[in-house]
Amino acid sequence: MALTEISANKIFGGLQKVFSHESKTLGCTMKFGAYIPSQASEKQLPVIYWLSGLTCSESNFIEKAGAQRYAAEQEVIIINPDTSPKGLNIPGDSESWDFGVGAGFYLNATQDPWKNNYKMYDYIVSELIDLVNKNFNVLPAQQSIMGHSMGGHGALILALKNPGLFKSVSAFAPICNPSVCPWGIKAFTGYLGPKETGNWEQWDATELVKKYNRPPLELFIDQGTSDQFLFQLNPENLVEASKSSGVPVIYKQRDGYNHSYFYIASFIGEHIKYHKKYLV
Repeated sequence: MALTEISANKIFGGLQKVFSHESKTLGCTMKFGAYIPSQASEKQLPVIYWLSGLTCSESNFIEKAGAQRYAAEQEVIIINPDTSPKGLNIPGDSESWDFGVGAGFYLNATQDPWKNNYKMYDYIVSELIDLVNKNFNVLPAQQSIMGHSMGGHGALILALKNPGLFKSVSAFAPICNPSVCPWGIKAFTGYLGPKETGNWEQWDATELVKKYNRPPLELFIDQGTSDQFLFQLNPENLVEASKSSGVPVIYKQRDGYNHSYFYIASFIGEHIKYHKKYLV
C-alpha cells in the first residue's frame, strides 16, 4: 500500500513525519504522524500507537504533546492516526463537534449512514498496524498503545479486545465507561443503535475488563483532578470493575491538572518510559 510523505521535520535527532494513504477500510484518504528516532536507520525499534481525542486530527499530538524528546531517548517509534474518516461529506457528519468528523470513537459502526466508513477499530487493528509493519523498521509484535480522552477509550478497548496484541496500555483522562456518559451515549446511539440492541458493552472498557482473563495486562490510567470533563470520564467505574477480573490498575491522580495538552505534555515522558519496559 503506497504512502505519500506530506512533511518531515528533524527534531531531537529523529524525524517527525506525516503521511497519507488511501484507506480501503474507511474509503477515504487518511493521515497519520510517525516520529522516527535516528536509531531506526540502524536497527528495528518498537512502536507506540497514540490515539487522540474528540475534535483532534493527527496534528494535535505532534505539535502539543512534546513526545518526540522522550521517544528519542527511549528509542521508540510513535505512530498517531487521525481520529475519524475525513472528506466523505456524509450527511450530518459535521453538525456537532462530538459526533461524526473528529469523533470516530475507535469502534465499527453498524448503523446507516456510518457503517460503510466509520470503522476506526478495523482501521487500526487490521490496516494501520499492517501498514506500519511493512513500511517502517519496526520490531515485529513489539507494540504498545496509549491515548487521551476518546483516544484513551480507544486505547483501552483495543488492548482489552485483542489480548496480546499490545504489550502495554495507558490512557490520559480516558472515557472509561461510555455507556453511561453523554459523549458516549450520543456516539453509541448514532453509530451502534439503541443500547438494547447495539451491543454497547463490546465497546466499553468498563464492561470489557470484567471478562478479561488472558494474557496478563495492566491498565495505566492517568487523570487530572481539575479535569473539567471528569463527569464524562468515570475512571472510578473502570477501577472498580477491574477488581472483578483481577486486572491490575495503576490509577494516578494529578493534582490540579485539567483535560488539556498542557497536562499531557507534563506526563507523556513518564508514559513512554512505562511502555518501554514492556517493549524489548
